[in-house]
Order: sequence, then C-alpha cells, then structure tokens
Amino acid sequence: MNKEIQAFNNAQTKEEKAICDLLYELISQQLPEAENKIWHAHPVWFLEGNPIVGYSKLKGCTRLFFWSGASFEEEDLMPGTGKFKDASIRYTSVDQINLEDVKRWLEKAKNIQWDYKNLIKRKGELRRLK
Repeated sequence: MNKEIQAFNNAQTKEEKAICDLLYELISQQLPEAENKIWHAHPVWFLEGNPIVGYSKLKGCTRLFFWSGASFEEEDLMPGTGKFKDASIRYTSVDQINLEDVKRWLEKAKNIQWDYKNLIKRKGELRRLK
C-alpha cells in the first residue's frame, strides 16, 4: 500500500479505517493498472492521468467517490451538485459495503470516463473520453 494512503487510513477511527482498508483493497484489485496517491488530501486512483475513483473522510461517514459516476446509471450512487459527472456513496460501517456493487462500479469507472485531466486546459469544458 502507498505509504501516504496507509497514513491516511491509519489516521481514521477503527470503523473508518476498516472501511478505508476494504475500499483500498477492492479498488486496487479491480484497477491494478491505476496509479494511486493522495490528491487533494484523500486517496485517488488515476487511469492515464485521469482521476477515476477515490475515498474521503466526511463528518460522520466515509465517502466513495467516482468522478464519472453520474453516467453509471446506478441508483445507489448520489450524483454531485455541480456541472460535473461525479457521484458517490457514503458508508458509516464496513458492513454497508456491497462488494458486488463496488466491483461493478469500478468496472464502469474503467469504461465510462469524462476527461477531468484536461478540464483546466479546456477552460472548464468537460468531454467524454469513453
């Protein structure tokens, strides 16, 4: 495990750490080709420089976040509020994580991507990659 991500996970409460450790394991297994690092203070995975998935600590929960998740057409993923295509799910217990759902979402994350990597270069215009 990336040392920075390990430090992030270790800084959480016992239950939050269990959630983070499981999410790390699932994401790393399903996206072995992805680069991962701490980005904007939380763990994020990238495919060819494009952010795909990450998780973060929010007040009272841990959020699993997909940059292109609003395009997945998944009922359990809550779309973001802005002009971007993000969506997420929040967990307060490791028992809430449905492994099959997360694996399906990660597969969709590989196949449905919006170009966040070039967002600044395109002056905020978001284009679909896949």
